[in-house]
Amino acid sequence: MAKTQDFTATLKEMMGAFPVDTTALEGAFKSTASLNEKLSGVALEAAEKSAEISNKWTKDTLAKLTEMSKAKAEPADYAKAATDFASASAEVAAENMAAFAEIAKKLQTETVELLMAAGKEAAEDATAAVKKATNDVTAAAKKAATAK
Repeated sequence: MAKTQDFTATLKEMMGAFPVDTTALEGAFKSTASLNEKLSGVALEAAEKSAEISNKWTKDTLAKLTEMSKAKAEPADYAKAATDFASASAEVAAENMAAFAEIAKKLQTETVELLMAAGKEAAEDATAAVKKATNDVTAAAKKAATAK
């Protein structure tokens, strides 16, 4: 009966000749974690500002509704109160929508800046990692060639 050859020693030798550098993976993890922290900060700041605008808008609307719901002496006063409420609400809506647009614009700008910086950093890291890997593989290949 034929015995199968044990390749364990050969595989260990081969893997040892081409070492894996985990610092690139560690660096990528740290960079990703840092980018996520920055992106989260930008998003949370925008959400906080949006919540503040929404809260103020709601309070203002409720105050105007309270004023509009008060009893009036003349029937025409109800129509005037409704008209005043509608025009004031439209004006406040326009202001608040502009404020929301400014928040969105700032969020978009900061996100693009963060992503551009991260992309540039990733490209630099990748270039450095490829150069190091090339040098390591070349050195390992030379070592393996001279060992024969």
